[in-house]
Amino acid sequence: MSDYIIRATAAEGQIRAFAATTRELTEYARQAHNTSPVATAALGRLLTAAGMMGITMKGEQDLLTIKIQGDGPMEGLTVTADSIGNVKGYVFQPQVMLPPNAKGKLDVGGALGVGVLSVIKDIGLKEPYVGQTILVTGEIAEDLTYYYATSEQTPSSIALGVLMNKNNTVRQAGGFMIQMMPGASDEVIDRLEERLKAITSITALLDAGNTPEMILEQILGDMGLEINEKIPTQFYCNCTKERVEKALVSIGKKELQEMIDEGKEIEVNCHFCSRHYGFSVDELKVLLSKASRP
Repeated sequence: MSDYIIRATAAEGQIRAFAATTRELTEYARQAHNTSPVATAALGRLLTAAGMMGITMKGEQDLLTIKIQGDGPMEGLTVTADSIGNVKGYVFQPQVMLPPNAKGKLDVGGALGVGVLSVIKDIGLKEPYVGQTILVTGEIAEDLTYYYATSEQTPSSIALGVLMNKNNTVRQAGGFMIQMMPGASDEVIDRLEERLKAITSITALLDAGNTPEMILEQILGDMGLEINEKIPTQFYCNCTKERVEKALVSIGKKELQEMIDEGKEIEVNCHFCSRHYGFSVDELKVLLSKASRP
């Protein structure tokens, strides 16, 4: 188990904390989508955040979706996560290239531009919960911090990072999310703020060999840190040929007949994992017989 998320509490329950290392799943996403370095950084950050946010849900069927839509050249990205550490996602324009920002870092904010962040939680109710905020910086961690403050009234500190090798593979990826619980004392808040000022870069900490446990120890070690759980996290897509067949059946007889009339095999691609599913003309004829609507 290389990639995992730590769930913890501190200050007698006044703080809840999460930290994750996600290099393998970010590298898997990079390979699946053939992303440019700046797109890899954006997707890795959002997948990491979704993993930590996803495990806060209770039900096995619960699903969290985070969508970012911006006016920059990347246009946006979508990721989903469940409650047991599975994540998947894609970038709208995965090949986008931009020069580094003023700090010499990958310019995720410039690639996303001005836009909207949406968090959708499907937790088995009639309607999913949807929270929306504007993109504050487009750098993702700050945008999610703003989302928690405005939509969920939960003061949070979120750090997310992806460090690339010279050959554009992923060297390090991970993050942390530290949240104040209702009723947290001013003293605890002040101490936490002081601790966070000393943290420079999440990727630098990971690259120096720090584990998620060690990172939380640095921030919360003298505040009664209690590690509650270690949860494996991975890039996992639940698409199958059977699911794609159901989607094709649902488009109706007219469209299926048009595909058959062309007399060529068709290929359907999964947005989330880039797997390809081929269907021969004979297979399409079988699906046509199952289609109910015109």
